[in-house]
Amino acid sequence: MRIQIDIQSQTLDLHGEDGALIRRYRVSTAKNGPGEQSGSYRTPRGRHVIRAKIGGSAAENTVFVRRRPSGETWTPELSAQHPERDWILTRVLWLSGCEPGFNRLGEVDTMRRFIYLHGSPDSAPMGEPGSIGCVRMRNADIIELFELVPPYTPVEIRE
Repeated sequence: MRIQIDIQSQTLDLHGEDGALIRRYRVSTAKNGPGEQSGSYRTPRGRHVIRAKIGGSAAENTVFVRRRPSGETWTPELSAQHPERDWILTRVLWLSGCEPGFNRLGEVDTMRRFIYLHGSPDSAPMGEPGSIGCVRMRNADIIELFELVPPYTPVEIRE
């Protein structure tokens, strides 16, 4: 298995071992565009792996803070109470860069930047940039992808 994320088309493609397309999902990458620098709020490019899978038994719309369930469940009412929050919901696939000096180590380290593939509120637009660096997905899509991919699945993010 391997994942390919295209920033321009705002899609995530899951390919099998034979290279065949298994699934295509609409996603939302960073509203600031691509970039690797820490603090840039941009989506890092290049070769990555899924370093950790988090939340496998969580209910849909479980809110995660610092990769742990917060005890909250996302609702429109909760969202209205906290309009500034960047919601990380349902499942988290934590990425680690594979290219030292580009997306790994130092000020460009994808994992230290806490870049994830994660669920988002159903009201969050997909197919257009909107995140602060992560790759947002629909909750149903991240649940499906989470079940399909093992840790260390390769992930390529390209423009």
